Amino acid sequence: MDGIGDVAVGVKRGSDELNGASNGSDSKKLRVEEAPPSRVLHIRKLPNEASETEVIALGLPFGKVTNILTLKGKNQAFLEMGTEEAAITMVNYYTTVTPHIRNVPVFIQYSNHKELKTDAGNQRTQAVLQAVSAVQSGGSPSSDVQEALAAASSPVLRIIIDNMFYPVTLDVLQQIFSKFGTVMKIITFTKNNQFQALLQFSDPVNAQQAKLALDGQNIYNSCCTLRIDFSKLVNLNVKYNNDKSRDYTRPELPAGDGQPSIDPSVAAAFSKDSNSLLGKIPGALNPLSAAAAAAAAAGRVALAGQTGSSGVLLVSNLNEEMVTPQSLFTLFGVYGDVQRVKILYNKKDSALIQMSDANQAQLAMSHLNGQKMYGKIIRVTLSKHQTVALPRDGLDDQGLTKDYANSPLHRFKKPGSKNFQNIFPPSATLHLSNIPQDVTEDDLRLLFSNAGGTVKAFKFFQDRKMALIQMSTVEEAIQALIDLHNYNMGGNQHLRVSFSKSTI
Repeated sequence: MDGIGDVAVGVKRGSDELNGASNGSDSKKLRVEEAPPSRVLHIRKLPNEASETEVIALGLPFGKVTNILTLKGKNQAFLEMGTEEAAITMVNYYTTVTPHIRNVPVFIQYSNHKELKTDAGNQRTQAVLQAVSAVQSGGSPSSDVQEALAAASSPVLRIIIDNMFYPVTLDVLQQIFSKFGTVMKIITFTKNNQFQALLQFSDPVNAQQAKLALDGQNIYNSCCTLRIDFSKLVNLNVKYNNDKSRDYTRPELPAGDGQPSIDPSVAAAFSKDSNSLLGKIPGALNPLSAAAAAAAAAGRVALAGQTGSSGVLLVSNLNEEMVTPQSLFTLFGVYGDVQRVKILYNKKDSALIQMSDANQAQLAMSHLNGQKMYGKIIRVTLSKHQTVALPRDGLDDQGLTKDYANSPLHRFKKPGSKNFQNIFPPSATLHLSNIPQDVTEDDLRLLFSNAGGTVKAFKFFQDRKMALIQMSTVEEAIQALIDLHNYNMGGNQHLRVSFSKSTI
């Protein structure tokens, strides 16, 4: 097992720096050899005292963990996930968010092993795995498991929410965490530009179970990620019951001076759709209800932690034979107004994309990182660049940089436009609009199967100006959207294509 190359996972560091580098800098290319995807992951640089439970916890948000092998003397471990898909999601996620154990950054990459053959007699490992999966499926841990979970004495959790572009209210937190025990008190606040909360359970064991099951999970599809630690406090002192803090044991507390209760439009949005919001755990906690997303997108909710970050994305692992600035403009344009695209001259599998603001960049990153475009799983991270530079006058960069600042195809130019309410993750079902009256279902089926996919289902809306079309995979739908959004259907009517939340 020693022969595994010592390389960090994922993003080849330094690719971002090539923006604006001279064309002669080929010699600087980094060579990183990566093993092909495997459900066994190799984890390195673990702190000496890391426990198996802590290593398993890295994998839990992404799916079932089926085996673990720790190499104590080497500060390494092998973690086997239930499926290769879970392992790929995990590696993609940890390329954008560095995983830590005991505040030490660790490195994760695919292993050369396809499965782990460990000694079945290793009962302790099996016990830990069973313990963790019992807690994950909502069971209560037995006494030996509670030891394995390394008894934490505080019933108070400190919760930080990353990638927060939908509002997370006190009620949402209460709903999620009360699945693990009685929530007594919650205090929310913003610190270092991040939305945080302190949440007190009636019993430390519940706090442990909640941390184990929820740390690293997303409240909504691909965003609002929970980072959970134990607080040093063992008891919270709540003075007011309002939208910032609440003591559920003392309903008589005042609301406090000038503290409004939650904005009624947002409250209504959340309560109306409570069945779709925060369904069962585990898995992603649930996609956001459409109404709440619309309220957030329409700007009624101030989005936390977005000030001063850039609107430029670095996209890597692109299919360099196929990708063009136009295809990136169209796909990323689903989530914001793309201003400029630059495919890197010395590294044509990477591109910089400038959105009109940091919120749009975050939204595009959360929805498109890990999706397949032209057969390759793309990686999307925030770039440290503030803008994308255009080539100097008279310099031909072979059409790799394009300026789209004045494009008529921007979807979000009009404030409060309906498009804000129709932002959904990539899905196999596409929503078509602006369909000319004389175009039939057969015409559209033919058009979309020519884009290289299989049409599974089709449905016109009543007025026939709109329709839903379902492809056989998300990747085919992404391809069809890139090829056919703004397609001229004749009579100067251009087809509009976006991802749908519905299925047919």
